[in-house]
Amino acid sequence: MLQTISSDLLPFITTVINGSLTSGHVPTVFKKARVIPILKKPALDPSDISNYSPVSLLSFLSKILERVVCNQLSDYLMQNNLHDPNQSGFKAAHSTETALLAVTERLHAARSAKLSSVLILLDLSAEFDTVNHKTLLSTLRSLGICGTAWEWFASYLDGRSYQVTWKGLTSAPRRLSTGVPQGSVLGPLLFSLYTHSLGKVISSHGFSYHCYADDTQLVFSFPPSDTTASARISACLVDISWTWMTAHQLKLNPSKTELLVIPASIPGTVVRMAS
Repeated sequence: MLQTISSDLLPFITTVINGSLTSGHVPTVFKKARVIPILKKPALDPSDISNYSPVSLLSFLSKILERVVCNQLSDYLMQNNLHDPNQSGFKAAHSTETALLAVTERLHAARSAKLSSVLILLDLSAEFDTVNHKTLLSTLRSLGICGTAWEWFASYLDGRSYQVTWKGLTSAPRRLSTGVPQGSVLGPLLFSLYTHSLGKVISSHGFSYHCYADDTQLVFSFPPSDTTASARISACLVDISWTWMTAHQLKLNPSKTELLVIPASIPGTVVRMAS
């Protein structure tokens, strides 16, 4: 229906979008979400609340506005080389495939050099819901986003609200003081920028890494005779989980974080351990 009458609606939609961008203000009605819990995988226990993802349903116009801003922000990051080079999410010519290739190539190179490797798959708890708005806005400013553009993001984050719909019932509205909407157009890109500094922490311990959106894989390769490997791995994880994540109000999920050991001397053998 909207496509059929788009020629009549387009001038009005354009006025609304341009008015928001030039004023640095996001209408309050665009910041209201209806949250529907979606089971992460069909085989999971539906009676366990932790098996659900809170997906935000937003208005049609708000998603158009987010798409316009997301495109402009992506172009700005690309033109100024501000993307994390080890992030495959939200970048042209990058995908989950490039992330997989980057990690497997590092592991193959280590095996060729007769090095053992450890692959750590980080999993976060409710990562989108706990994003600190002040920290995110500070990160955007550090990337050169200022003036009306910065004010637009501040307005986008401020005064958001949600209602939960479950089994035909809808809760009363609640204000949100943290987080970015899961299910929004702009939320995943903002989260990747929020975690931009994590790479420096990982690299400072001599680890390599690669990300796709909120998924982070760490790779540490070492000679089989290295007796300090275990201590270095522990130090890196402590720095990530206690120092960096505490500062960013994020939490590592130990039950879903995994560690894989790939020995150098036994071809084809992979030892799988829980973190």
